[in-house]
Amino acid sequence: MRSKNTLDSSLPVDFETLYTTYYPRMFRFAKVYVGSDAEAENIVQDVFLHIWEKKEVIRIQGSVLSYLLSIVKYRALDWFRHQMHVEEHKEEYVLRMMALQKVQDSPFQEEELKKQIWDAINKLPEKCRVIFIKSRFEGKKNREIAQELNISVNTVENQMGIALKKLKTDLKEYLPLLLLVLKC
Repeated sequence: MRSKNTLDSSLPVDFETLYTTYYPRMFRFAKVYVGSDAEAENIVQDVFLHIWEKKEVIRIQGSVLSYLLSIVKYRALDWFRHQMHVEEHKEEYVLRMMALQKVQDSPFQEEELKKQIWDAINKLPEKCRVIFIKSRFEGKKNREIAQELNISVNTVENQMGIALKKLKTDLKEYLPLLLLVLKC
């Protein structure tokens, strides 16, 4: 005789019983780790959706509860990985959002953008400025610039890195537009 917590074939036909029996424990398990009722509920709902979609092929050897909690654990780990990725890019997203809001609040003025870019370019140290202009506005390759200025290609690359970093900082309000113009 099989216990109600063990299956060795496909899931029970009565999905509602499976849901009502295990949902509360799965929810509490997820909430302990993700800390949010809403996220825990989303994770558990995803697990049940997965089970429903794969009900014909899922075979559980052993405890149903262990199987379900294992899936919840992996979904919670995926959620954490996603959150870490979001946090890595949070500052960039905030800057882009602010730039987009600024564009929405005032009609895009090409001349204003050009003025802002040139003001920032003119603040660059002379060598950075010259190299940046030759690269981005004259379309010259790093090797051509290095030969023309009698410096190494490595120096050109370093100076371009410095220029781009300073420009991105000075023009952060215009970042999405700047990225298009400067091809960063």
